[in-house]
Amino acid sequence: MATLPLNSSQIVRDQVSPEEWQTRIDLACAYRLIAHNGWDDLIFTHLSARVPGPDKHFLINPLGLMFEEITASSLVKVDLAGKTILPSPYVINPAGFIIHSCIHAARHDVEAVFHTHTVAGIAVSAQKNGLLPISQTVLQIYDRVGYHDYEGIALNADEQPRLVANLGDKNILILRNHGLLSAGETIGQTFLIHFLLEKACAIQVAAQSNGTDLQGAPHSMAELVAHQAEMAFSMGATLTWQALLRKMDRLDSGFRA
Repeated sequence: MATLPLNSSQIVRDQVSPEEWQTRIDLACAYRLIAHNGWDDLIFTHLSARVPGPDKHFLINPLGLMFEEITASSLVKVDLAGKTILPSPYVINPAGFIIHSCIHAARHDVEAVFHTHTVAGIAVSAQKNGLLPISQTVLQIYDRVGYHDYEGIALNADEQPRLVANLGDKNILILRNHGLLSAGETIGQTFLIHFLLEKACAIQVAAQSNGTDLQGAPHSMAELVAHQAEMAFSMGATLTWQALLRKMDRLDSGFRA
């Protein structure tokens, strides 16, 4: 597989807008954080972000790099037809393009889309009743969840209309027998949504592990907590993302290259 030259950061930065470069930094940071949290799956799964501006382009990971290797300059810019817009030595994951392109095309309010294959996420995706209202964590996102039945590895464009329809106007799609997907207005919001989703799944699997009956919250309480979370979500996501950028800079600032 071809690699980027050592000065690729400046080469790419000179060819894109300051807004796109910031989006690249944020998305590369998200990849590193996914790896740091153990939510990656070797070189598989994918995060994407819409490129600011009038063109319908988005950024996605180069196939073949581990998430902790991804940098701002290595992200691949493509259009909604899958054409690479900025020259790159890399190709992208075909399944990633199928999943992400249709959501970016249909949801103009969405900047970022995250997709993972964690053990807890897949375990919950395989449960008939899906996410259960058993924790404060899940109640914050409980009314944002859609479900999409398994159709095999996402290589068929015919699946795209059903992905879009099942997500609807929600922020979360549980892909049955497959994994989790989150969508948000910013990369920071998407990360916080996905964090809550992954944590909710882990809590559910842990709570089910000893086989005892679970205490679920009533529907009225689920609605209350969802409303409470929504009121503070934008500010909370902004502050959290700023803190996460600082954290990743302390751990490894190489994502900015």
